[in-house]
Amino acid sequence: MIERADGEFVREMMRWHFSPETGSPFWLKRAGTLGFDPLTDVRDFDDLGMFPNVVDELRDVGVRELIPRGYGDDHGVAVYESGGTTGQPKRVAYAAEWQRRNVEWFSERLDAHGVPRDVDWLSAVPCGPHNVGAMAVDTAMIRGGLNFSIDLDPRWVKKVLAQGRTDVADAYTDHLIEQVGHILHAQDVGVLFATPPMLERLAQHDDLVELVNRKVRAIIWGGTHLDADTRDLLRDEVFGNARMVGGYGGTMMLGTAVERPGLGDDEPCVFDSFTPYTTLRVIDPDTGRVVPYGERGQIVVHHMSRTALLVNNIERDYATRIAPVDGGFGDAVADVAPVASFGDTKVIEGVY
Repeated sequence: MIERADGEFVREMMRWHFSPETGSPFWLKRAGTLGFDPLTDVRDFDDLGMFPNVVDELRDVGVRELIPRGYGDDHGVAVYESGGTTGQPKRVAYAAEWQRRNVEWFSERLDAHGVPRDVDWLSAVPCGPHNVGAMAVDTAMIRGGLNFSIDLDPRWVKKVLAQGRTDVADAYTDHLIEQVGHILHAQDVGVLFATPPMLERLAQHDDLVELVNRKVRAIIWGGTHLDADTRDLLRDEVFGNARMVGGYGGTMMLGTAVERPGLGDDEPCVFDSFTPYTTLRVIDPDTGRVVPYGERGQIVVHHMSRTALLVNNIERDYATRIAPVDGGFGDAVADVAPVASFGDTKVIEGVY
C-alpha cells in the first residue's frame, strides 16, 4: 500500500473499498445508498464528511461482510469487539496485515519514549474480544518480551455500576488487583500496561507500589481518561521510578493514538494518531465545524486502511485541538475526557 498522507491516499482507499474486485460486501452494498460516487466524488480528506457514520451498524452486521475481497482467503482476520460503553458491542475485522502494521507503529512510538525492549510485560487491560489485549501480547513479543495478562471483563463492571452496585464493582476490582499482585510478586516485570482506574487502585496498596517501583521501568496507560492532576500524582509521587506513556484509542479507531514524546512535565498530554490511516478531528458538535487550535470540541475519527473504512465516527470524548506534528493531516488532541451521555446512553467507563 502506498503511504501518502494526501489526496492520492484517500483516492487509493476509495478504489480499494469500492472496487468490486477488492471492496468488502458491506461497502459494495452500501455504495448504492450513499447519494454520491466514492470513486469520483471523494478526492481528499475534506470530502470524507460526505460519508454517513456507520459504526452503529457494526453491532449487528455479519463480520464476514466487512472483510475486503482484495485479501482473498489470506486475510488472517481476527474479530474484535468494543467495550460496550454506549450499548451492545460493535465488531470489527482486523486483517493480519493491519495488526502487524499497527503494532509496529505502536512499538516505534514506545521507542521514542525510551520504553525498554527485552523485558517482560504485565498487561492489566481487557483481553478476550478486545484488541488491546492482543496488541499487548504482540507488542511485547516483537520487543523481545513475554506478556503476562489478567482476566479482566470491562462489561461486567459497567453493568454493575449502571445498576448502582458499587460494592460489587469494588469487589471485582479487588479481584483484578489480586491477580496483578500475584504476577508482580512472581515475575520479573519491566513494563506495566494498565488502565487509569487500575493504576489508581494499585496505588492504594503500598506493597504493590513498592514492587512496581523496584521492578517496572515503564508504565503504559490508556483505555479510560486520566485527568492531569491524577497523572501528575501517579507519575511524580506514586510510581516515580517508571517512565509513564499515555495512549488514547478505541475499537472503532482500530488502533491507538500515543502520547507525544519530548513534552515537559508541565505540558498537557498530547496524543498523535497513526496518520494517514487514523486521523482525528475536533469539531463543534452543534455546527460540525472544526474548532480553532487550543479550543475544545468533540472528537471525530476517520480510519482508512485496507482492513477497514470507518469515517466520520463521532466519538464519546471531548478534547482540546492541538496542531499535528510537522503539518500532518488531522488533529492531535489533549485533555481528553468523556461526555456524560452519548445518544441516549449514560457513559460509564468503569475499569476500561
